Amino acid sequence: MGANNGKQYGSEGKGSSSISSDISSSTDHTPTKAPKNVATTEGLDSSTRTLSTPSPGLILPSKSSSLSSPALSSNGHETHSSSSSSAPAETVAVVHSQPGTHTRTRQSKTHHHALVDLLPDLTLLQVFSHLPTNQLCRCARVCRRWYNLAWDPRLWSTVRLTGELLHADRAIRVLTHRLCQDTPNVCLTLETVVVNGCKRLTDRGLHVVAQCCPELRRLEVAGCYNISNDAVFEVVSRCPSLEHLNLSGCSKVTCISLTQEASLQLSPLHGQQISIHYLDMTDCFSLEDEGLRTIASHCPRLTHLYLRRCIRLTDEALRHLALHCPSIKELSLSDCRLVGDFGLREVARLEGCLRYLSVAHCTRITDVGMRYVARYCPRLRYLNARGCEGLTDHGMSHLARSCPKLKSLDVGKCPLVSDSGLEQLAMYCQGLRRMSLRACESVTGRGLKALAANCCELQLLNVQDCEVSPDALRFVRRHCRRCVIEHTNPGFY
Repeated sequence: MGANNGKQYGSEGKGSSSISSDISSSTDHTPTKAPKNVATTEGLDSSTRTLSTPSPGLILPSKSSSLSSPALSSNGHETHSSSSSSAPAETVAVVHSQPGTHTRTRQSKTHHHALVDLLPDLTLLQVFSHLPTNQLCRCARVCRRWYNLAWDPRLWSTVRLTGELLHADRAIRVLTHRLCQDTPNVCLTLETVVVNGCKRLTDRGLHVVAQCCPELRRLEVAGCYNISNDAVFEVVSRCPSLEHLNLSGCSKVTCISLTQEASLQLSPLHGQQISIHYLDMTDCFSLEDEGLRTIASHCPRLTHLYLRRCIRLTDEALRHLALHCPSIKELSLSDCRLVGDFGLREVARLEGCLRYLSVAHCTRITDVGMRYVARYCPRLRYLNARGCEGLTDHGMSHLARSCPKLKSLDVGKCPLVSDSGLEQLAMYCQGLRRMSLRACESVTGRGLKALAANCCELQLLNVQDCEVSPDALRFVRRHCRRCVIEHTNPGFY
């Protein structure tokens, strides 16, 4: 019986052993050749078997990585919990003694070290569901039972890979191959793939994801600058359920669209729509107006769009957003220095949907653009206008009167904002919780006292590099007891 189990376990691990040695050195800080197998079936006694499984030692662990996967309760029902996941593999030999050969020794070890084997499978699965990826892979190397439990598909709804030296293409190929054993060619349980910072990831790795993960809902490839349009097109074409896409730092990506083949297969009623709701293209320096127009026309369901430091975008690009993506709730245009008041007028056409807007360091924006936003976006909750040097107290007055539900406002480095603007804000936006006035040269203690007296829910106030007295800061502390005050005044402590 034990011999049969050993054969079965050895065959299960064989799928990854053929290429696992290729990636065994990919995540080391100093590249070395892949270690040879500790033992092979040749030259071993008939009582030994070899086992191959992805090794946790080859994966650079991520401190904040988490994997949404259903855990199992003691009664067998599924409950959602988190754990991490990653993919690289190496070939490892595990020697199993033949039953009866060293029975006394095995019983002695079991008595002292294997009390965990008394736990039922459902309990172990629940424990495994909370483990990070490297620990889960290590558990798969303990014994046959743990191998089978660690590779339960319910533990692998998310894959997370990190590390600049990781051969991400090989890692993805190995892991998807293992997860496709029960459902050939597809990973039906895999919904999230996170490979942020894997600089060796190329289009080949994303092609594997596109072909093997039809149920993919979330893809993050931030900082993978070797990714191009072709791979992104294939992913969005083959993964119709994709909702969250993070391409920040992928400087070669200039557009998001369907492949020509996928476009021809769509019915006229469906159109060429992509179901993405969340899109982050921060630091995609090659993105231009035409690319954003294509994105807007193909992704009409966008609700969160981040275009920080897309320095080639102009006001014309924002017109297409308002025309094709009316449901946008969060929009970041920080450091898009070619965007001005005309662009904000187009953004204002989003009207009641917009909750979050960042136009930090857009130096062409003045009170005129802010007046459009204030008039047509009354439900605005967050506004970052740091470094908009054309913003004055008049713009602050329009915001205060038209956006009474404002919770967070950053007007740091706006030298024309003074106490008058703060007094208007304190009068109409009494629910304000976060306020940044950093380096606002015209702000004094009078404006701060007005804020503190009316905005009792204030939780954060940044007045660094402002000429305010210690008495004014003490007044704020007395009236807003939960407020954290960030300052550079040595007389206040």
